[in-house]
Amino acid sequence: MISYGEREIANRSLLLSSMPDDVRSSIVAASSSVELTRGESLFAQGCPADYVFVVLSGWVKLYRTTRTGHEAVVETFTRGESFGEAVAFRREAYPVDAECVTDCRLLRIGARHMLKALHANPEVAIAMLASTLHHLRSLVSQVEQLKAQTGAQRVAAFLLELSDVTDGATTVTLPYEKTLIAGRLGLKPESLSRAFAKLKEFGVTVDHHHASVDSVERLRAFSEQDPAMAWSKGQ
Repeated sequence: MISYGEREIANRSLLLSSMPDDVRSSIVAASSSVELTRGESLFAQGCPADYVFVVLSGWVKLYRTTRTGHEAVVETFTRGESFGEAVAFRREAYPVDAECVTDCRLLRIGARHMLKALHANPEVAIAMLASTLHHLRSLVSQVEQLKAQTGAQRVAAFLLELSDVTDGATTVTLPYEKTLIAGRLGLKPESLSRAFAKLKEFGVTVDHHHASVDSVERLRAFSEQDPAMAWSKGQ
């Protein structure tokens, strides 16, 4: 069972929010909640994609293990975000592993029930397409960052994403361990440490799990700089 507050989190997710009220209520009512602790696996690469998930609390990472044994983080998800729609829609296998990086609660929506609702109501298809497009845009943005931004710029953009203010000073909480942040941003742990050190000149101070930013505007200006200029100021 999920609480009223968790039901509201699920209802506001991109996947469910645009569905008709009766369809959304039916899907949530037919779903179950799952609670996992940090480090527990949600599903493994190659398993049948029988479920779509909405995060109710905590953080989940999707990743693949390379032939050399290194972990490549594909994406991370937190409260109100969904994943697994595209492969569930096509009844394929999960192409990645999923693991909780903090204690988590998730809404687990059966793919069969979702597809049944889709066949009965075309607005469900629109909702699934919108959610899938959002994931695609996120991946495109990641590729763009890897190709066009320095490591320090990627870290700056990551901190800005965590901030709930658009100007002035702020302090953000790093949501998970720094090794995962490095993997998420396509950096080695030692490169992440160097990036944090470089950002000191832009008013960023990191203390354990918190990062203090003196000026959001200044940090944003740096993150959006032409990489040729950023290399000389904070690669």
